[in-house]
Amino acid sequence: MSDVGSEELDNERTNLGEYEGDRNEAGERHGAGRAVLPNGDIYQGQYENGKRSGQGTYYFKNGARYVGDYHQNMKHGQGIFYYPDGSKYEGSWVEDLKQGHGIYTYPNGDTYDGDWERNLRNGQGTYHYHETGSKYKGSWVNGNMELAGEFIHSNFRYKGSFVKNKPCGPGKYMFDIGCVQHGQYHSTEQERAEGEEDDTVSSTVWIPARDSSGQPPSL
Repeated sequence: MSDVGSEELDNERTNLGEYEGDRNEAGERHGAGRAVLPNGDIYQGQYENGKRSGQGTYYFKNGARYVGDYHQNMKHGQGIFYYPDGSKYEGSWVEDLKQGHGIYTYPNGDTYDGDWERNLRNGQGTYHYHETGSKYKGSWVNGNMELAGEFIHSNFRYKGSFVKNKPCGPGKYMFDIGCVQHGQYHSTEQERAEGEEDDTVSSTVWIPARDSSGQPPSL
């Protein structure tokens, strides 16, 4: 979901809308003020030489709201964005993009707490699944679970390599009863039913390095 109003930038260029507040000697918005944009969005906060800079709150006509730092009309610094669907992002922004450390709470109650780059989960972070209580801790690349990570469930955990959100490569299962099972996940190709567009579908299969008393649960 976009963090920028659909008409915000165009309206700023062509019609600044209504404004009440401080101005500098050049007549530009400067200091504390409140603006109502032509599309119905409202900004209340600090300005510097005609642009939103400093602390402010931006109310979008679709129900979204941003509270935090601005620089040169862009979300920049620390801020909280409340989305119309009930989700929320709280953390660092760089030139209108989620970047740095931040916490995203999703509509279903899931949360991600970690690093961001250009609006995508990227770096180290923890994703907590609200419904099951399970969580993933590890590396993220362009929004996906990648490289080294750990999936933690109620009675066991898997630690190993991930590729595009799936275990792939060497890893190990650690059960609360004290058992440890080493092995690897390998990609496999399975034929689709006749008439479907793609000929194959990829999946992963766990290959134990040695026998174990129990089959590891599916992730």
